[in-house]
Amino acid sequence: MPELPEVEAARKAVEDNCIGKKITKCIVADDSKVIDGVSHSDFEASVVGKTIVAARRKGKNMWLQLDSPPFPSFQFGMAGAIYIKGVAVTKYKRSAVNDEDEWPSKYSKFFIQLDDGLELSFTDKRRFARVRLLKDPTLVPPISELGPDALFEPMTLDVFTERLHKKKTEIKALLLDQSYISGIGNWVADEVLYQARIHPRQIASSLSAENCSTLHKSIKEVIQFAVEVDADCSRFPLEWLFHSRWGKKPGKISGKKIDFITAGGRTTAYVPELQKLSGTQVLKETGKPRGKTSKKTSVDDDNNDDIENPTKNEDENLGSLKSKKETGKAGAKGKKPSKRKKTEESDNDNDNDDGDAGADNDDSDQVEKKKPGKQTKGEKQPKKSVQGSQNSRSTRSKAK
Repeated sequence: MPELPEVEAARKAVEDNCIGKKITKCIVADDSKVIDGVSHSDFEASVVGKTIVAARRKGKNMWLQLDSPPFPSFQFGMAGAIYIKGVAVTKYKRSAVNDEDEWPSKYSKFFIQLDDGLELSFTDKRRFARVRLLKDPTLVPPISELGPDALFEPMTLDVFTERLHKKKTEIKALLLDQSYISGIGNWVADEVLYQARIHPRQIASSLSAENCSTLHKSIKEVIQFAVEVDADCSRFPLEWLFHSRWGKKPGKISGKKIDFITAGGRTTAYVPELQKLSGTQVLKETGKPRGKTSKKTSVDDDNNDDIENPTKNEDENLGSLKSKKETGKAGAKGKKPSKRKKTEESDNDNDNDDGDAGADNDDSDQVEKKKPGKQTKGEKQPKKSVQGSQNSRSTRSKAK
């Protein structure tokens, strides 16, 4: 679930503690799902002996600029995190790594030791992050396809308004579209829309000039404040929706009810009394959105941060699927596999959100569901339903 404020906190921690230091040791996990496009041994050999000269970020992506390419690049995914031993990075995850903590963590994907003894680890327990070794991260996807960074490259109000008025899609979906503006994820989108008093499913092009101005201001204020406190949510203003939006639990803010809907493909918290649909392009809250999210949202998998109904791939990552052997046995007996129960997440990363339409395809392959009432080609109708239909015809015949 790391969004711009959390990734920026990690970047600043690296900048404050690691710049100018040489990498003397590197351990990269032998995990081809997370370590993308390079073997762990080649990765390790490419960075040892090099000096970290800068820590860069765009959107929810970060990379270490070394004294010569290639550079390690991190796409944080759902649960990626930077830890520096002995240094508090951000309370979004946890404080400094203590002596009694496992170090490096069993979830570590990239570990380095610097010439002064300092140690850094990038961990990912959900395996939706991507760690790459790139000559120039800004010239290749996903970074090359990102829109302007919400913190470092803010749009002017005029440009922001003009671009909004060209989009006939829901505003929540647009804010999550990383090709439109990079760095905003689910909680930031909910927060800025609440602060701007805009319904998450309002069509972007229907927003008034006043709405656009208020939203532009909200994005700037929310992100800047969250960055200033290093994404320490305990220091977020008490009147923020953030504190009451998790877990889809009934609640109130300022005495007003918080409700949950799906917007932009995500579970969305909003306050109906304050965020009302308006204009001629109003959508029914239970209906389908008219606008389609740009296909370019596929450059970002981080909006998948808290999937409520796990995809097949995520289940495999979490070890919740049955083994192939067990599946084979069930198939041999002709039994249908039981329906998967919703995975319950107890960690702090879980937002209990639905999968995002803007997720990487390889990270969020959706399990195709059969439409009710339709029969797959070659599939026989169950005996019970056939018998039921025959009994029904027999009953009608007797009635006549």
